[in-house]
Amino acid sequence: MTELDELSSHIASLEIGSSVLLRSEFRMPLLGLGVYQVTKPETVSACLAAFDAGYRHIDSAQVYRNEVEVGIAFRQSGLRREDVFITSKVNSRNHGFDKATEWINKSLRNFQMDYIDLFLIHDPFSGKERRLETWRALIKARDEGKIRSIGVSNYSILHLEEINEADLELPVVNQLEIHPFCQQRPIVEWCRNHRVFVQAYCPLLRGQRWDNDLLVALSQKYHKSVPQILVRWSLQAGYSPLPKSTRAERIMSNARVFDFEIEIQDMVQLELLDIGDQGAVSWNPTYAP
Repeated sequence: MTELDELSSHIASLEIGSSVLLRSEFRMPLLGLGVYQVTKPETVSACLAAFDAGYRHIDSAQVYRNEVEVGIAFRQSGLRREDVFITSKVNSRNHGFDKATEWINKSLRNFQMDYIDLFLIHDPFSGKERRLETWRALIKARDEGKIRSIGVSNYSILHLEEINEADLELPVVNQLEIHPFCQQRPIVEWCRNHRVFVQAYCPLLRGQRWDNDLLVALSQKYHKSVPQILVRWSLQAGYSPLPKSTRAERIMSNARVFDFEIEIQDMVQLELLDIGDQGAVSWNPTYAP
């Protein structure tokens, strides 16, 4: 059974604790809190609010400059390490085998953790040679127990195929901008055919297009907010959404999506909103050479 098969068979029973078994044989909670452009003090309070709301997955990155605060929030939460899933990423400025290794160790020190659950190559801008060197560094760090699962972000089919062609193991995750207006269908299809699970960043469109007629109509039909419709769509479509907020009430609201199901005909209508790259609301650097 593939990750998508497992998820699809349990749509009706989705709950805040739902997770997916990655190809690495570690489980990843589906709903995560994104902390991009969240200030250091806000990171602590946002993560604590998320933990209180039932989230067990925090998505950070080295360029976010808030790994330390994610670690502080975890320790203040009183949760067990094995019950929390922490992600970070190394961006292209720190690619290459030696430099990536150095920055992986720096992330471990920042979090004050013995391991990181998921570590990603943040972007493909460094070029083929340095991307592959960085991937080898992630594999080595995984083998040393510093990382449990390794993946990529913003990778196109070109970038994924170059890993295949180098005869290296494939990522277990590819994190992409995914929402109804930007569904990245060719990349998603490739990932699903190769058991690479897809995470969805910007699932809330950064607050854009919330006045779309269909989103408003579905919000009224299901008595849910537009952000809740978007998070639920992501879950039902087979993704791991990473909504971002710094406000406790919105963090809580974004998690209140497990008491309803979007009907099939409405899922089809949401899929028809896709306008490809023109629908992107962030950098979406999948076309890097």
